[in-house]
Amino acid sequence: MPDTRLMVDAPPLRDIACFALVARHRSFSRAAAGLGMSQPAVSQAVARLERTLGLRLFDRTSRDVQLTDAGRALLQHAEAVLDQAAAFTAEAARLAVPSTPGIRLAYAPLVGGFAARVARRLAARKPPVDVELRPAGWQAATHELTHGLSSAALMNTPFPAGCASSARFHVPLTHLAVPSADPLSSAARVSLAQVPSLLLPRGLRPVLTGSPTTACGPLRLAPEAVDDPLAAIDLVAAGRGALPVAQLVVDTVRRPDVRFVPLVDTGLRLTFGLVWPPERPSEDLMALVQATQEVLRR
Repeated sequence: MPDTRLMVDAPPLRDIACFALVARHRSFSRAAAGLGMSQPAVSQAVARLERTLGLRLFDRTSRDVQLTDAGRALLQHAEAVLDQAAAFTAEAARLAVPSTPGIRLAYAPLVGGFAARVARRLAARKPPVDVELRPAGWQAATHELTHGLSSAALMNTPFPAGCASSARFHVPLTHLAVPSADPLSSAARVSLAQVPSLLLPRGLRPVLTGSPTTACGPLRLAPEAVDDPLAAIDLVAAGRGALPVAQLVVDTVRRPDVRFVPLVDTGLRLTFGLVWPPERPSEDLMALVQATQEVLRR
């Protein structure tokens, strides 16, 4: 049982949420936009949390925000606290309303295998939970959630504002998709610094802020964010840019006009999670949250 005496002096969840979102975006302004708060309010919340903890969480300059060692160590705990708080709120709301049978789950095609395992686990429950799987890129999944067309979504960050989330996991981007006629297509390995133009999956762009320059000058990022990496292979073939992709894309896409070259750069990854509107979650939806967490632990 948790020590309730420690909870009296615990920092507010709002301050922890501000810290986690600033850490995720490496930006106070983007965190403020995601939370629907002003930038000064987010800065004050982080400063208040630092005073409460007696720790400096960020190194700040006029152009950059970086986590300190203490901030990096506490980030995973902050996200766990927020996940638990979201699950607590969702369960309380579920208990307050009658449940509705069955759920519709939108999912990014890149994690289709994971979505299928979750659906099989729910089908094996007693009583079973019926799951309708709906493949959807980031924009489509956001539309499904905000218009009530899907109960939840397995999607990558940034998650839609106002939605609850849980069961975050990462998908490494291990290869670079390039046109087969590109000189890089014959390389044994390639670095992003060798690429003149880059297509970026949505959610990866903030990670590459301040990317290295290339042999041809600064790295040029394509203006559009890629919502579905599998579908974006057509853009690669058309010469719009190179695209960092996961091993799943390498294993499943076979076409003569695109080559997949292993990436030298390490640490590139997309963050996915289960996302749902917090209003009136059903008993089946909470079973989905539990099943998703169980599949992650297996």
